[in-house]
Amino acid sequence: MPIASFSLGPLETNCHIIYNDTDAIVVDPGGDKATGLNDILAFLTEKKLTVQAILCTHLHFDHLYGVSELHELTGAEIYAPQGDSVLWNTEVGSGGAWGFPKVTPFEWTDLSEGDHAFGSIEIKVLSTPGHTPGSLSFYVPSMEGVLTGDLLFYHSVGRTDFPGSSTAALIKSLHKKIFVLPPNTKVYPGHGSNTNVGEELANNPYLWL
Repeated sequence: MPIASFSLGPLETNCHIIYNDTDAIVVDPGGDKATGLNDILAFLTEKKLTVQAILCTHLHFDHLYGVSELHELTGAEIYAPQGDSVLWNTEVGSGGAWGFPKVTPFEWTDLSEGDHAFGSIEIKVLSTPGHTPGSLSFYVPSMEGVLTGDLLFYHSVGRTDFPGSSTAALIKSLHKKIFVLPPNTKVYPGHGSNTNVGEELANNPYLWL
């Protein structure tokens, strides 16, 4: 199953689109029409895809700028971790921190850990708290890949100095949920370059904080 990635918004957040011949799931659309969402819409139109769901790995503002607008344009339901709802009333959640814009509010359906199907696309939702209290990762066996949001980056990990963050929880999530996947599993993070599980196990300097 293919995946397409776009860098959106003021913090160059990676938006990933998992798709097949007819359906698509859009993960973390972090830009509005002025900051990259038009590229997503053009891709969906070109491929003639129906957006079956908009998924949020976590509720930090830089991953959310295009969520409401994409929902309005496609009618796709929004799914996000209920464990991050406490962040919505903070600037790091709804925007405003460091002078960045506010996020257009939206309602979402809680996305629980386990197997889910959105249209014809099947994924496994992993509960991976640490960067945020409710942070999720999305494992897609059919493409041998996992979308980690801001849990894991190329040779780095997500920050844990935000409200609700926990270094101990992040390290536990990595070792219990991500590094039990096959070493050749591709990692599609929320920022920066893609990597794989084996590469991070061998070379990530932050795994034993």
